[in-house]
Amino acid sequence: MKDFSYITNSHPAFIESLYQDFLKNPEGVDPEFRKFFEGFDFAVAEGKAGSNGHAANGVATETGTAGAGIDWKKEVGAYRLILGYRNKGHLIAKTNPIRPRKDRGANLELSFYGLSDADLDKSFQAGNLIGLGTTTLKNILAHLQQTYANHVGLEFKYISDQKKVDWLTNEMERNFAKPLGLPQKKRILEKLNQGVMFEKFLHTKYVGQKRFSLEGGETTIPALDAIINSAAEGGVQEVVIGMAHRGRLNVLANVMGKTYEQIFSEFEGTAKMDQTMGSGDVKYHLGYGSEVNTPDGKTIHLKLMPNPSHLEAVDPVVVGFARAKADVLYESDYDKILPILIHGDASIAGQGVVYEVAQMSDLKGYYTGGTLHFVINNQIGFTTDFDDARSSDYCTSLAAMIQAPVMHVNGDDAEAVVKCAEIAIRYRQEFNEDFFIDMVCYRKHGHNEGDDPKFTQPGLYSLIDKHPNPREVYTNFLLENGEADAKDLAKEMEKKFWSDLQERLDEVKQHPLPYHYQQPELWWKSLRKATPEDFDQSPDTAINQENFKKIFDALMTWPADFKPLKKVEKIIQDKIKLFTEEGKVDWATAELLAYGSLLVDGNDVRMSGQDVCRGTFSHRHAVLRDENTDQSYSRLSNIPGATGKFRIYNSLLSEYAVLGFEYGYALANPNSLVLWEAQFGDFSNGAQTMIDQFISAGEQKWNRMDGVVMLLPHGYEGQGPEHSSARMERFLAMGAELNMVLTNITTASNFFHAMRRQLAWPFRKPWINFAPKANLRHPGTYSKMDEFLNGGFREVIDDTFVNADEVTKVLFCSGKIYYDLLDRQQKEGKKDTAIIRLEQLYPLPLKQLEALYAKYSKATWFWVQEEPLNMGAASFLKMNLTSINYGVISRQPSAATATGYAKVHAQEQAEIIDTAFSI
Repeated sequence: MKDFSYITNSHPAFIESLYQDFLKNPEGVDPEFRKFFEGFDFAVAEGKAGSNGHAANGVATETGTAGAGIDWKKEVGAYRLILGYRNKGHLIAKTNPIRPRKDRGANLELSFYGLSDADLDKSFQAGNLIGLGTTTLKNILAHLQQTYANHVGLEFKYISDQKKVDWLTNEMERNFAKPLGLPQKKRILEKLNQGVMFEKFLHTKYVGQKRFSLEGGETTIPALDAIINSAAEGGVQEVVIGMAHRGRLNVLANVMGKTYEQIFSEFEGTAKMDQTMGSGDVKYHLGYGSEVNTPDGKTIHLKLMPNPSHLEAVDPVVVGFARAKADVLYESDYDKILPILIHGDASIAGQGVVYEVAQMSDLKGYYTGGTLHFVINNQIGFTTDFDDARSSDYCTSLAAMIQAPVMHVNGDDAEAVVKCAEIAIRYRQEFNEDFFIDMVCYRKHGHNEGDDPKFTQPGLYSLIDKHPNPREVYTNFLLENGEADAKDLAKEMEKKFWSDLQERLDEVKQHPLPYHYQQPELWWKSLRKATPEDFDQSPDTAINQENFKKIFDALMTWPADFKPLKKVEKIIQDKIKLFTEEGKVDWATAELLAYGSLLVDGNDVRMSGQDVCRGTFSHRHAVLRDENTDQSYSRLSNIPGATGKFRIYNSLLSEYAVLGFEYGYALANPNSLVLWEAQFGDFSNGAQTMIDQFISAGEQKWNRMDGVVMLLPHGYEGQGPEHSSARMERFLAMGAELNMVLTNITTASNFFHAMRRQLAWPFRKPWINFAPKANLRHPGTYSKMDEFLNGGFREVIDDTFVNADEVTKVLFCSGKIYYDLLDRQQKEGKKDTAIIRLEQLYPLPLKQLEALYAKYSKATWFWVQEEPLNMGAASFLKMNLTSINYGVISRQPSAATATGYAKVHAQEQAEIIDTAFSI
């Protein structure tokens, strides 16, 4: 919105001239001025006002005198005052229940707009702009202060879509002040009672135990209740919530409907696994699912996702989960499912993944129809005051990046918080975009209940000690301001509060809510836990020749009116030629064949990552582009008989959030193959939090299986320390209790079978493949058609070139180095040296390796790797492969993963191969 200060300082005749231009041709005037002039009821005296109480365009053209007698400077000043409060009222709003707001230079004094106290009793046409009609400046100012500078501050200045701006101003200026009915007041008090009672109960029953209480922020409970009820009213059938640990137990009890008995069992360490999504984590990390009925009789599914202590890491998991549920259950109707992210003020401001998730919000591959962000702003992070926690005015300042509105609201005003919640839902359903509620409250205790906050904030906590809790504040409000029945309600619920608390202390049993499993949940229930025996040999994942040909032909054709780039067309023609002349299939085609075969089986496939449509190394070309029209064509979109859906998206330049999103997507549906490909495997270190907290440990901590696939390009080719290593050693160090599958595959057909194995197993495991780069086009990786029509994944591949009786040395290895070793073996005809490929590194195929050790019992064994000795699989194998005696050949230990000099790389690589054949 424009600054009209130069108009205020202009001669009234100039403004009158502008107005006359507006009367002659409203469309010819600057839109802001047009809005300004339209807002005045100049034609009331002539009876020609528009139906909305504003003058219609050009109504006074007959006389041209409607502006006569108007003090234009003052009127424009009043209009600027209105804009000022709309834009900056949030800077002075009374949103902090504990301490005064910082002065952020709002400049909302009358003098700033050319007005003074002497103008307060004068009438202004500008009142029409805010629905008051012509009225005094005093009334205008009071309305603006009540609307924009009371307990709610609306921040939306940066929104460019006028429709959204008008919607928000209408909500605030015309609707917000409407009083709530008695049933809503009762519901708010009931939810505040529950929230406060729960904390009092735990504080009494579990003295000194860490619980990360919600005390000071209990208004979260009526807020979430209002969000869920409003969402159900707006057509939402499922809500997926992600939050940190503060307040989690309270949300579980009073929003999700988890019984006190279940929560107590977690405090006492007696929880059963079927009561939660797992039992391997602390109580304030566990997830939960429930089905609740709203006061209006609607049924809505609720999911609270399990999360680690690493704050905000759950955010992309929640939105990925919501996207998957929308795709599989609601036919991608995003109005049916609502993601809610509950943040802390320090974490939303300080954790970069929040930015990444926000940046995803309107991207085709990650769109969820709008996420509702609710900040429990207790003004402190661990022991850090907000002055040390951020440089921005607000913890929610990143909302401006995606033009999402923010409502800053005083957590002690429960009715205002509930109204904000209802507006947020209506906005989300109307515009399908993100919305932020920043509920400013406080934290009654330290970081946890055993922590003394006065060590670092003595002044703040002396204020908090004297401050009544939100339930007491609202009860007093009803007693002082409510009608007689509201006062009676407050007294009645006060009595009920203490009665209910005593019942809980006496451990009166609650009945768990009934729950009906959704279809994806039934799919998960049909799976089972993996056993060590499952990894002795992979299942048969072959396809028949008819399907092979059908899928292959579909991959190699495109519509007649589509013209792919000549270079890409030649690549595909070469693939056709390779198959027709040599009967072989290259790596990229094998990968697409795997996806196509899963689609034919009725499964969905989703893939994302940086440049995955063509592939970082220009090998995949899953999506073609027309060189004339730039239109895209998916090569997997026209396979006859395929009922599964193929979705592939080039991602934003993010690893952390995108991998989290795909993990969440895979968590929602076991019958979808979900893949994330790093541009280079090295870049997975940007997503290490997701790997550590979710992928490697999620099943053990929360009893939740997940089949997400990570494709990490890996291999030493002289491209330097940032483009060589996917840090295999990190994943291997985390491998335990059958938690994931790690492979380094050397043939196209084996990669094909590994893909199909992901969904053929009667369980799900994250799969990390250290994917080739140069080997994508190495003829040795190509596979014959028969290899796709028979068998399954081979964990270990023996050497068919040698005779076991003649072998005196065995080189076993994994991945790219195999072809360097093979080249030397073949050139020199080394029949005495066998080369064995370890295609699966974890779970280690011990029985197969021991069988080969017995086969080559006369030979000396060496593990050969191109990674430095302190990296790669060497340490893992030394710790786990103890039944075989072998040496290790590798690069020297190194701090960096690889050299940046091509000549040094070539020399190191040659030394490894020379050593392997000369030792």
